[in-house]
Amino acid sequence: MISELLYLILVFVLLITSAYFASCETALTAYSKPKMFSVAQDGNKRAQVIVSLQPDITLVLSAILTCCTIINALVVSLSNSLFVDVFGDSAIFYGPIVVSIFIVLFAEVLPKMLTITAPERILLPSAYFIKYLYIVLKPLNKIIAFVAGGIIKLIRIHPANKEDEYMESLEELKGAIDLHKGLNQDDTKQEKEMLRGILDLGMVEVGTIMVHRKNVTMICADKPIEEIVEQVLSCPFTRIPLWRGNPDNIIGILHAKDFLKALKTTPIEDINIEEILLKPHFIPENKDLLDQLQSFKSTHEHFAIVVDEYGGVMGILTLEDIIEEIVGDISDEHDITTINDVRKQPDGSYIVNGSTNIRDLNREISSKFKCDNASTIAGLVINSIGIIPDVGQTFILFGYKFEILKRYRNQVTLLRVTQLKEK
Repeated sequence: MISELLYLILVFVLLITSAYFASCETALTAYSKPKMFSVAQDGNKRAQVIVSLQPDITLVLSAILTCCTIINALVVSLSNSLFVDVFGDSAIFYGPIVVSIFIVLFAEVLPKMLTITAPERILLPSAYFIKYLYIVLKPLNKIIAFVAGGIIKLIRIHPANKEDEYMESLEELKGAIDLHKGLNQDDTKQEKEMLRGILDLGMVEVGTIMVHRKNVTMICADKPIEEIVEQVLSCPFTRIPLWRGNPDNIIGILHAKDFLKALKTTPIEDINIEEILLKPHFIPENKDLLDQLQSFKSTHEHFAIVVDEYGGVMGILTLEDIIEEIVGDISDEHDITTINDVRKQPDGSYIVNGSTNIRDLNREISSKFKCDNASTIAGLVINSIGIIPDVGQTFILFGYKFEILKRYRNQVTLLRVTQLKEK
């Protein structure tokens, strides 16, 4: 009787120990890495231990799983002996089934369900125990990892490279942003958009957000100085590209401040416009925004000319354009007032200017339009259907209905965009 009671107590203790290891395993896989890193930065020693283990997380988990497997095997073995002693030899068949149910319920499912909601409650108090367990079992787990690595190579499963790890980390951050909740829904939406904008800078090309040359104010340097003065004073922009011969031959950037200084100190007829021009900064259309932001910072410039592979001018990019990708539209008292590019209608549809940037429309109506060969919504439609549509035509694309409302020559200038209801 005493022997059976000891067996029962030992099995009970082992089940609790197994449940604890299962909780540690779940906590290590479910805890928030950014949150733990922030706590560690605040000086929490236990959090610092967990962060230090992250590079070897595979071996740490292996150590915990090794202990869990050994304990569960002991539980099955001892329980089977106990069942045979109490119920006879017939228990050798149904005993392991009953014990397995107890292990799954009380040593696996239940502790993991309790841990998943708040993994830090288990992880932080257990930090030093997990660290020392990992150190003790490290030689054994290195052997296990070596064998497992050989099997992985044998079946030709390649480990993730640095680029894959970077993209996975990026997606994890985006997911964390999407899960963020605030007190004010509108403010939270803006915060999410700004954070996503920062993360997307390295994946968005300059050509996607540039101001197209059709909308760029440029001045011919061969014009009389009086006419140039008049154009500069009537222009709302402080930096204006000057060309000579043809618009693709940009000879410099005229800064209004430098021009006004020259007008103050030199008679208008004696001004040599080329002497006050700033050197133009040319960039390729496929350069990403993060690189260009770094270039603006290092060169102390705010203005760049975007060119294609043949050197032709495609448009311009300013520092403000990049900042607007993060914080949204920025307007000042000198900006030209225009009708909103996206206007919601009472029936739930949107009237959209054809020149609206795809990324801006996605932010405005929470869509996921994407096109590698176009940056505007009109370009998206034309590239998708392969023709220049007529007014009144409608097309079903990406789960939305696009109706052509206005067209000027070969350019689609106004569309109605309506999301189709899921059946």
